[in-house]
Amino acid sequence: MKQLVLIFGTLYGATSVILGAFGAHAFKKILPAEKLMSFETGVKYQMYHALLLVGIGLFLEFQSGLEKGAAWSIILGTFIFSVSIYFLSFADHWGINLKWLGPITPIGGLLMIVGWFLLLFYFLKRN
Repeated sequence: MKQLVLIFGTLYGATSVILGAFGAHAFKKILPAEKLMSFETGVKYQMYHALLLVGIGLFLEFQSGLEKGAAWSIILGTFIFSVSIYFLSFADHWGINLKWLGPITPIGGLLMIVGWFLLLFYFLKRN
């Protein structure tokens, strides 16, 4: 589990840098400012949670359900949240109706919040 968390953390970190660079340069030319801001929100949250995953991957042992649950909630939540925002940002440009993704994005956010609270419970329980 530790290895998996570190892999996801570094993968999310690397792709957020790549996507952030595209957003700052190439996508500026094709996305309206409002959509670009949404895209950047996805990139920021992806990076924040990439760093969190690397941190917990380095310091936790993943022997308890709280640790594993926190990691999976953050991994899945980050993917759902950020990727849905990326697709929603490009929907108009692609000419595709992806409005159904709108209600999916908060599910990703909720999973990230659950991950943070599971970490809190783990830290409180550990002491």
